[in-house]
Formats: sequence, structure tokens, C-alpha cells
Amino acid sequence: MISVVLHGELQQFGAKRREIEAAGKSAREIVRSLGIPAAETAAFVVNGEQVDDAAVLRDGDTLELLPAMTGGENGGALAGIRVVDLTWALAGPYCTLMLADHGADVVKIEIPGVGDESREWAPPHVKGISAYYLAINRNKRSITCDLKHPDGKQILERLVEKADVVVENFSPGVLARLGFPDDRLRAMNRRAVICHISGFGQDGPGRAWAAYDLVVQGMGGVMSLTGEPGREPVMVGVPQADMVGGMFAAFAIVAALEARHRTGEGQVIDATMIGGQIALLSRQAARFFADGTVPRPEGNVHASIVPYQTFRSADGFVNVGCANNALFERLCRALDLEDLLEDPRFADNPSRVKHRDVLVPQIEAKIATLPKAEVVRKLREANVPVGPINDLREAFSDPVVRHLGLIAEVDHPVAGRVKAPGIPVRLSGTPGSVRRYPPLLGEHTDEVLGEIGYSSEEIAKLRMDGAL
Repeated sequence: MISVVLHGELQQFGAKRREIEAAGKSAREIVRSLGIPAAETAAFVVNGEQVDDAAVLRDGDTLELLPAMTGGENGGALAGIRVVDLTWALAGPYCTLMLADHGADVVKIEIPGVGDESREWAPPHVKGISAYYLAINRNKRSITCDLKHPDGKQILERLVEKADVVVENFSPGVLARLGFPDDRLRAMNRRAVICHISGFGQDGPGRAWAAYDLVVQGMGGVMSLTGEPGREPVMVGVPQADMVGGMFAAFAIVAALEARHRTGEGQVIDATMIGGQIALLSRQAARFFADGTVPRPEGNVHASIVPYQTFRSADGFVNVGCANNALFERLCRALDLEDLLEDPRFADNPSRVKHRDVLVPQIEAKIATLPKAEVVRKLREANVPVGPINDLREAFSDPVVRHLGLIAEVDHPVAGRVKAPGIPVRLSGTPGSVRRYPPLLGEHTDEVLGEIGYSSEEIAKLRMDGAL
């Protein structure tokens, strides 16, 4: 008998756990016999170890099947929330992506014939569609509208009148110059939450400064802390200044929507990329405020905890952290380094910090003799915090990532099957979902305009007159 366990969305195909006669069959054959489409299954785990779909099961084995998709149902915590999306590039679209993933109806307004500039950010591309654009624009509807055209302005007015949220990340002041300052937007719809996203704020000394992720990472102090001691500053390997700015904007929008339940009115939000970077400084800022010390790059070590760093194994790298004596003891016993427990120089964390240069080389020497997977196995069995340093192929193959549904897939009419990072949180009652592929430019123009009262004839004339 084989035990088969279905995780996540795969439970739509049957009971979470079942016993079947399948000894001698491959994982692929078992999946097929259960009626589960191959595209729905992202990973196969046999007795706790990930295998490929050709692995043959033996009597008594447990086969876990992990899903590829994050979902596809309508609804979500923000179902019914209407968002007018005037954003482009990354910070703004990432904000509206978060709202859309949780059910908001996001209408992305784009320049006719051009669209969001990220549509041109390639390579890489998938069958001519920018991979960058595909990654952050799912679950949205796209319309084209020239906001400099009088009829285009009227379209925006109608959308704002029915909106719960308006999000924009033009340069500060541009939306006002187009005829939509905050006071006019609020007069049109007192319940709407108006969110401005910029690099350095809607007013003040940085209002007119251009902002890209690299620039803001540097100004916010994060780059001064990243990299190896004595080396040049290093930017984080993902555009986190953009993404964090968008995340804080999304959080502020949801907070403002909740406040609206009490006040009956929306409000204006000034969300900044620089604000997100300062918020991330956390313990490093606390260190600076405590004694005036300006922190410098420390590489992959912790100034106040030892061991807490990256170690080279025989075939890769692992991260290990021991923040207290109990963890340090488990580490030493798991790696057959019990002699370290008898050394008074390592008796507690302050002592280990003081004698870092003596302790760390001994741990390094031991770990260097072991394969990465063995280090991880030994320390996890001892309940010591440990993890491999994964490249993206390894990260997206990780059983935990698969189990949590952190790879989203959706069929695109041009690009085909598109994958992207999934929804990072799971809500038990109102889960987020992937419902729409990233839209083609202006794909939903007629649909959306029809919903706000335009007839087919009026839409055709708007298009002829250049408003669309």
C-alpha cells in the first residue's frame, strides 16, 4: 500500500490522505490514476525527500503531491473594492497587485498605444511580452485613456465617482496638472481613498527628485549596510525599495478603508519609497540611536550573536543561527563538536562574540566536510535554525514553497502558461487567488466603459476622437 497526501489546491481532487495499491508504479502514473492533471502538480515528495515524477514507489512509501497554482476562485478579502489604478513601472503596480490578488477590482489606466513602460522592459520576454510586466500585473483589467484629452478626463471622472481607491505614482504634481488635485478628487467622491506613491513625498525638499530603486536604496541607508566589510556598497538583489514602497502603500490603503467604516469618508495617503527604506533599518537604526555608532557592512554575520552566519559546505552554502545556549549546545552535539561545550570561552553568547575568531573557524572546518543537504538534515533534526542558500531553481523547487502555493500560474493568450511568485499569505476564510492573466493593452476598455454608462456608439466615437 502507498499513502498519498494531497496538499493545498490539489485537495479538490479528493481526500487529503488516502491509501492506494500502487507499489511499483511511478509518481507520474499514480498522479494520472488519481485523475489529477499533470500541470496541477508542481512537486513530488517521497518519504520526506523531493523526487522527480519518474520515481518508483515501494510498498509502505508516502507520496506527497504539492500544487503549482495559488487558486482561481473569485472573491477574496477585498472583493467589491473598486480600484482606479494610475500607476506604472514597479512601486505602484506592486501595490495594486497586492490589492488585486485579494479580490479588488483593479482597473489599470494606460496611455493609448504605449501603456505601462514596464511592457517594454525586456529582455527577458515571453513570446514578445515583457517578463517584468507579466510578473506584477495579474488580476487587473486594462483600459486605454488619454488623460490630456477632454473626453479622457471625463472617463476618469466617472471612474473616480464609483471608486473606493485611487492609486497613482506619477511625479508629484502631475495628476493635479492634469486637472485632478486632491481637493477635486475628494469633492467628486468623499469615500474614495486617494493614494500617492512617490520616491520622496508629495511636498518637501525631495518632491521634484527623480526616484529609481537603486537611488532610493542608497539614500535610505540600506546599501551602506549591505555587502562585505571594507568593500563597496551593494544593492539588494531584488528591487526592494520599489516593492517595499508598494507594500506599505497597500497596507495604508487597507488601513484607510477600515477607518472609512468609522468615519464614512476616505482620506489622502502620501506613501514614499524612502519611507519604506527607513522603516527597514530596524535594529541597525536602534543601534545608531542607542550610542551614535554608524553601522557598517558586516557581510553575512551578526554583530551580537555567534554563531549566526553563512558557512561553506562541501557543495554549497548554509545559514546557521544560534541565538542562545540551548541552540549552541544542540549545534555542537549534532555536528560532533561536543569539545566546544567544555571550553569556557564559548560558555555563553557574550563570550562567543568575544572569541568569535576562535570559535567560528572550528565550526567552518566541520561544516566544510559535509554536503549541504547533510548539514541541513542534521541540524534540522536537532531543531537548530538552519537553511540552505538556494538559487532560484532550488528555491522554486523547495517542497515548502510548493506546499504553500508560492508559485502562481495562469494562461496568457500570447505568452502561454505564465509563472510568477504566488500570494505570500493564506487567509482561511477569504483567500487570495489568481483569477486573471496580466492584461493586454486596453483589453478591457469597452467592458469597463460600458460599466460606467458609455454606449457602444459613444465608445466608438471616443476611439475615433483619440480619447482612447
